[in-house]
Amino acid sequence: MQPPALLAAGTTDKNLDLTLHVLPAIVVILIASALCGRLALWAKQPRVLGEMVAGVLLGPTFFGALFPSAQEAVFAPQVKPVLYVLSTIGLTVFMFLVGAGLDHGSGKGGKDTKNAAVLAVSGILPSLLLGAGVAWVLHDRLAGPGIGTFEFALFIGGALSITAFPMLARILYERRLENSRIGRMTLLGASIDDAAAWCFLAVLSALHSGSGPGQALRTIGLTAVFVAVMLGGVARLLRPLGRQVARTGRFGFDQMYLVVAIVLASGLFTDYIGIYSVFGGFVAGLAMPRDPAFRQALHARMMDVVCVLLVPIFFAFSGLNTRLNGLGGWVTILPFLLILAAGFVGKFFGCALSMRATGFSWRESWAVGGLMNARGLMILIFINIGLAQGMISQEVFSMLVLVAVITTAGAVPLYRWALPERLEKTLSPGDGEAAAEQRDEAPRPEPAGV
Repeated sequence: MQPPALLAAGTTDKNLDLTLHVLPAIVVILIASALCGRLALWAKQPRVLGEMVAGVLLGPTFFGALFPSAQEAVFAPQVKPVLYVLSTIGLTVFMFLVGAGLDHGSGKGGKDTKNAAVLAVSGILPSLLLGAGVAWVLHDRLAGPGIGTFEFALFIGGALSITAFPMLARILYERRLENSRIGRMTLLGASIDDAAAWCFLAVLSALHSGSGPGQALRTIGLTAVFVAVMLGGVARLLRPLGRQVARTGRFGFDQMYLVVAIVLASGLFTDYIGIYSVFGGFVAGLAMPRDPAFRQALHARMMDVVCVLLVPIFFAFSGLNTRLNGLGGWVTILPFLLILAAGFVGKFFGCALSMRATGFSWRESWAVGGLMNARGLMILIFINIGLAQGMISQEVFSMLVLVAVITTAGAVPLYRWALPERLEKTLSPGDGEAAAEQRDEAPRPEPAGV
């Protein structure tokens, strides 16, 4: 008898029966994520790449192909809805932490902010246009029934325009370059890139889910009101909380209750109006106090649990919907290669050329192009929303998962090719000797695998 069924065989309690099916699935997910994450680190790749691969391996491509009975037992039909709920909560909180972690003041003066905006635009427009063009050509071949050419093209272009901001931040943090000129520019540009991508997806979701132009306008209007209330009203009400945490250095349970309630309520509202809960979580993060001490305490409290427990569940749930063994033959390989090329060329060359135009060296420019080309977890969230809402087919979803894995795997090697360690050491922190000494003396725990 199959393992989870054997565990549940002696009980008639439906809740206990469900628990005895869900817990083994989560244990398998955590073991696979830990092993693949460690292998990724051994291969000098970010841990998140291994976790992404673990999710794909647990799906029908590997686990389901080699051990179909075991895969069906571990991920039984009644388990998948629970994994979906947990992954949705995890993604909502994760995007909240991403939004809360954005440093709006990271640019040093108007020139840096302007250059970062140029970098963000160059990271979005070329990929968006190239991806939309390829999708326009491939619409009849790849789009599902009822999906118009314009909508399909915009979704593919939007997905390819994403940058994995949290992973990029982690790479720069580990290399102590977050306060260098190249680090500040890249982080600020990537944050603008991702914020624009989520707003783009919110509008696209509203247009897709609406029964007509009036419904779509209603959703877009409610979204605008929600953003205004969060960033204008809630953000001001939370400022005393930020000052309190900064003064005491403590983020207690009372503060946690308030913050988590705001995050989940924001996710609930955006789900209700039709633009998915992760957007609500992201905006709730942007509304949090900007005090560095508050952000640090918040991340210390929540990030590790979210990334170790909930994000791997999301990767596994994505993997259960990914069938890479169906991408055989030129019928599917050629469209996949076109999508991959559009995403890579648009992001890599677009960002590199814009960096060069703003005064960086060619090596620095190619390094930033490589980093900005990583899509990591961000594109998986984006395409899971598209799959759930019927904007893309299962086949296109699988192609985009593979694009996410390949571009993420190439980010660090491209960076190292452009900026070997001997040249990386010459980058100036740009914040004075005191800041450099402070960073050197501060403890550096391993960041979460994002």
